[in-house]
Amino acid sequence: MANALAGETSPYLLQHADNPVDWLPWGEEALRRARELDRPLLVSIGYAACHWCHVMERESFEDPQVAELMNARFVCVKVDREERPDVDAVCMEAVQAMTGHGGWPLNVFLTPEQVPFYGGTYFPPRPAMNQPSWTQVLAAVAEAWEQQRDAVREQARRLRERLAQTAALRPAPDAPHAGTLRHAVENLRAAFDARFGGWGGAPKFPAASTIDFLLGQGETEMAATTLRAMATGGIHDLVGGGFARYAVDRTWTVPHFEKMLYDNALLARAYLHGWQATGDELLRRTCRDTLDWMLAEMRAPGGGFRSSLDADSEGVEGRFYVWTLDELRDALGPDADAAIAWTGATARGNFEGANVLQARGPEPDPETRERIRARLAEVRARRVRPALDDKVLTSWNALAIAALAEAGAVLREARYLDAARTAAEFLLAVHRDADGRLLRTSKDGDARLAGYLEDHAFLVEALVGLYEATWEPRWLTAARDLADATIARFGDRERGGFFTTADDQPALVARRRDLEDSPIPSGSSSAALGLLRLHALTGEAEYERWAASTIALAHELAPRYPVAFGHLLQAIAWAVGPAREVAIVGPGPQPLLDVVRAAYRPRIVLAGGPGPSDEVPLLAGREPLDGRAAAYVCERFACRRPVADPDELAALLDG
Repeated sequence: MANALAGETSPYLLQHADNPVDWLPWGEEALRRARELDRPLLVSIGYAACHWCHVMERESFEDPQVAELMNARFVCVKVDREERPDVDAVCMEAVQAMTGHGGWPLNVFLTPEQVPFYGGTYFPPRPAMNQPSWTQVLAAVAEAWEQQRDAVREQARRLRERLAQTAALRPAPDAPHAGTLRHAVENLRAAFDARFGGWGGAPKFPAASTIDFLLGQGETEMAATTLRAMATGGIHDLVGGGFARYAVDRTWTVPHFEKMLYDNALLARAYLHGWQATGDELLRRTCRDTLDWMLAEMRAPGGGFRSSLDADSEGVEGRFYVWTLDELRDALGPDADAAIAWTGATARGNFEGANVLQARGPEPDPETRERIRARLAEVRARRVRPALDDKVLTSWNALAIAALAEAGAVLREARYLDAARTAAEFLLAVHRDADGRLLRTSKDGDARLAGYLEDHAFLVEALVGLYEATWEPRWLTAARDLADATIARFGDRERGGFFTTADDQPALVARRRDLEDSPIPSGSSSAALGLLRLHALTGEAEYERWAASTIALAHELAPRYPVAFGHLLQAIAWAVGPAREVAIVGPGPQPLLDVVRAAYRPRIVLAGGPGPSDEVPLLAGREPLDGRAAAYVCERFACRRPVADPDELAALLDG
């Protein structure tokens, strides 16, 4: 018999709908039951592509005896961390404070007042490696709740105070400056893995926002080394395109095979920017491969993008992606030797007797390379595919829109621009409630759950980028409307900056701020950068004030921990300047556009059209030059004389 999760739309929650555990979704019913029964909440958090979430379900949550213990002593709640980042953030911070580490599955025990007091990640069915079994944990927590209630509540009190710390942050008295950015670069250089690229050891995660920051500072060596290492490593799917979530080793060779929309959207932009900065064809090709994978495998009916692909197929991690030497020879025939040399495949393999393909050997000529990829894709298509999480998340879709819009404009690829437009139209039409407020998630067109700061902020950035790519004023208008709603509903008028949840969303134990840009930009960082760009296009001073107040809360932390604040550092770089506004008006603007987009210019906004426009303030009063397209280069709305010659424009932009 199905439990209460059967009425949900999240694929992750639906995976647990037939468990014998009496799961409830997070909400008032679960909280009411905990209060009335005076039982702890057992909150188990994961996501559809999570390998160890599947393992713990098979080992424990499908076991009737384990379920009986859970049901008898706790109110059991299942949470999709992608749908409820607010609940996940509170529980993750609590577990990290208690244990020093975190991850998913995340299993946390809360008082009926929603305050965490104990938790961890994966627990095995039997004691192993100095770790208690899940049933031992359940028994110990239940006993503590019954017999040591005062100690439990004291632990909860201390954690409540810690969870409230981000909300209590106060702005720094001094503004960021060029030294802030230099300090961040120095710290990134000190932590850089010069041999294999990236920062830190194993496991190693892509750091797209950090790479973009470095490229914007002209620091191409660290950025390009990392981009090339990832593109040629096993974390990049050589056959089908796209990137896995992280590598389990320092060398980017063996991935954890799940693929997330957000990683690929962010990395596609980083590769585009890397190509603009270096001219390296590998980086341009990787950008296109990544976006083509998104369009081929992640696009949903209606134009939105699905969330993720599982790491497992047929219950085995990576089975869909790896190859034995014999499989390669059978698939490729006369091209096998070239492919084996290129991919580094061996008889022993590099992952459980098979090979995660790399591209670190001698690369075949382009025709042979694409023939190898196409043939392997054809063979692989006959395998059992990993499961697909087909919910559409606003924030992750906004990242996809931003990547497609910018790449479409820079690479002059109409299908990318069309996909960006369609996805934006889908979100603005479907991901709204009856009052026009932004919603978090949808599946099969059924949208639900109030949007968080990241949903609003990411979409503001995406809409600004879509306007710059298309010069269609409707996107700028939508960005302004959404920015105004973000300020009104999420802004902290006492200390500045933004809260993760809106003022009318159900309160958790603490109203938190979202600050760190890992693994994706924080809502706060995105809001700061989006509002700065919107200010440059509109001249609306309130946007700049709110962005500055956000930067003031964390700009002292960012250079000390730059890998955790890559997107905020980009906002700081904009604030330090110089940032410029470029307006291009008149017929035949493409030669001027090509100059603007030929290099990575992250501190420029670009407006354009046939002539002056009431809808786009930056175009006010801008006229063509003697009937020719003219470019106006401005700084804080003080403009140089207009130019019509591309070389003159290049000199202004590079001067």
